[in-house]
Amino acid sequence: LYLSPQQDVIAGFLYAILILVVFHPVVDLIDNFNLTYKYAPLIIITFEMAAVEKVEEQLAGLRIARRSAPGEEPAYLLDMDTSTPPQPGSARFVAVSCSNVSVRVYDREALRFLREYRSRPGVLRGVRFARARDSLVFSACSEGAVKCWDVRSATQKPVQVFSGYPSNAFVSFDVSCSDLIVCAGTEKVEKDAFLVFWDARGITDCASTTKEPLGVYSESHNDDITKICFHPIKPNLMLTGSTDGLVNVFDINKDNEDDALISTCNSDSSVSSLGWSGEDYKQVYCMTHDEGFCWWDMAQLDTEEPITLLHVRDVRESVCIENHGLQYLVGGLYHEKAGKLFLIGGSSTGDIHLISCGTDGLSLVGTLCGGHSATVRSFCWSPTDESLLTGGEDAQLLLWKPGAVERSLTKKASLKIASSLQKRVRVHNTSLKSRKK
Repeated sequence: LYLSPQQDVIAGFLYAILILVVFHPVVDLIDNFNLTYKYAPLIIITFEMAAVEKVEEQLAGLRIARRSAPGEEPAYLLDMDTSTPPQPGSARFVAVSCSNVSVRVYDREALRFLREYRSRPGVLRGVRFARARDSLVFSACSEGAVKCWDVRSATQKPVQVFSGYPSNAFVSFDVSCSDLIVCAGTEKVEKDAFLVFWDARGITDCASTTKEPLGVYSESHNDDITKICFHPIKPNLMLTGSTDGLVNVFDINKDNEDDALISTCNSDSSVSSLGWSGEDYKQVYCMTHDEGFCWWDMAQLDTEEPITLLHVRDVRESVCIENHGLQYLVGGLYHEKAGKLFLIGGSSTGDIHLISCGTDGLSLVGTLCGGHSATVRSFCWSPTDESLLTGGEDAQLLLWKPGAVERSLTKKASLKIASSLQKRVRVHNTSLKSRKK
């Protein structure tokens, strides 16, 4: 149906009148209801609780949709990330950091192996996709560089190398949500641990080029920097954690490190995982190597209210699971639709436990069984189709979907290999205090 410009204007005018006549009174009724009806808050809370319960049921109802085929060289799947396609329906990738010092790339939906990248000498630590260019995948190297490959190319040569300083051995890294900044954290060398920054703009497709650092932060941590996590929607905000027990929030738009440090929180133990949660992602959380959990609200920094939402020294003792089935934590998952934070934990036999977080404590939502046969080391949540990817020490990559029926013929098998990457556990006393609220 073709409309002339005059007809188009008239149609738009009539549509505006329709909105005013039909929808505006409805909005007024809702406002009046909220202001005048004394049970309105109770009804709203009831609907919100029902929404959360529905999400929890969906998570507990996740079932295996696919398994990856066994590889020629079995390895622990230590970290993973999925690409964000530029258009809905486009092909998506999942990249996995493995214990055999490689990064493997799979088709996200079919879990079909595509290619593998290696970095010798050195060990690759972590994996991240660029957000705007979904074909670019990054990984940090213990030999003092962050490398970037284009998954559309079968060549082993990276398209960009972000080189550090001679003494740097990187153990963590992340890429800002705008793809403008790469930051990597180092092991402690003598008395120093560094956060090293690079400008990530101008990555080319053809030649391997090297970039020098923009600068470093050197005073905010005094031990290995185990985790770095940029804010999901604000590229200037960055979260870091260390074996010194500190969790720092930075605004990297500031001119120097002292001004950039917004807040320092103390987890009282070595940080193993961290992330952002809450409305507009104003909350931060972390897990520790001795299975502790801390949760803080950064929105309360400029108020008299406490910023600590919850501090659990040992989640294994706090969450009631039969036969002591919770043995470790893997990480956190913030569900935007439900406005709820969940923890992912598990057992040495491969069971995956989904744990709900509230200011009143932790509670078990459900357990995913029959997938892995050994410790689960990594996961990735997709809000688009509400699916979960998991990887573990059994060398399996699994895709879980609500109510799915497994279509892969691959059988679950136990993998007995010696770990060369056992996490260190250092429990710290409470003498380390926050320098800022």
